[in-house]
Amino acid sequence: MSASREPAAVLPLDSAPATLADQAYARIKQMVFDFTLMPGDRCSESELAQRLEVSRTPLRQALQRLEREGFLQVMPKIGWQVAPLDFDTFDELYDLRVLIECHAAQHLAEAEDRPALAELADIWLVPAAERLADGAEVGRCDEQFHARLVQASGNREMARVHREITERIRIIRRLDFTKSARIEATYDEHARILRAITRRRGDEAQRLLRAHIEQSKLEVRHITLDMLYRARRQA
Repeated sequence: MSASREPAAVLPLDSAPATLADQAYARIKQMVFDFTLMPGDRCSESELAQRLEVSRTPLRQALQRLEREGFLQVMPKIGWQVAPLDFDTFDELYDLRVLIECHAAQHLAEAEDRPALAELADIWLVPAAERLADGAEVGRCDEQFHARLVQASGNREMARVHREITERIRIIRRLDFTKSARIEATYDEHARILRAITRRRGDEAQRLLRAHIEQSKLEVRHITLDMLYRARRQA
């Protein structure tokens, strides 16, 4: 696929951190994502500072940022803990995401001016030979697909909430692109959603979008639990 078809990266881990705090943030977050730091694990600032070879001030800034995003929890007089995976909360976030994105799909199906559709079609309505195969890249494109749908609705508050949801579920959602079958399914399902919106079939687009997100939610839960099981056995 040509470079012009690739959306801007949306995962903060992929951009080059500018400060020591940004570097520490990116490295710790990657450790959480890779389950090097397991849900429920505890660690002190001194341990992390030594492990990352960074001073306490930028480290604390990174830890506080990760706490605000829900990845870590502070434990007074003890240190820090990797937040346990709360699938009930993830389910609620996915439910909210469905509501926002279905509203956006209906809006797009009815809108007169729809430049976002052409942009998304250039990425997702491509021959099989031009499809991306790298899971991380597809994950970035997938986030951009759903974000562009919401942004195109013109509702800035909905777009803001959607960005927050995206950040909070990324820890499990990214795992949906670790298997080639799921990558192929993502292309096929996005294509069907785009065609329904283009043909102004709002009800059909909402049905397809809801099924797409629900299936992704089930897949990532299964993959996450399997990865946790394997990581604990190897610990």
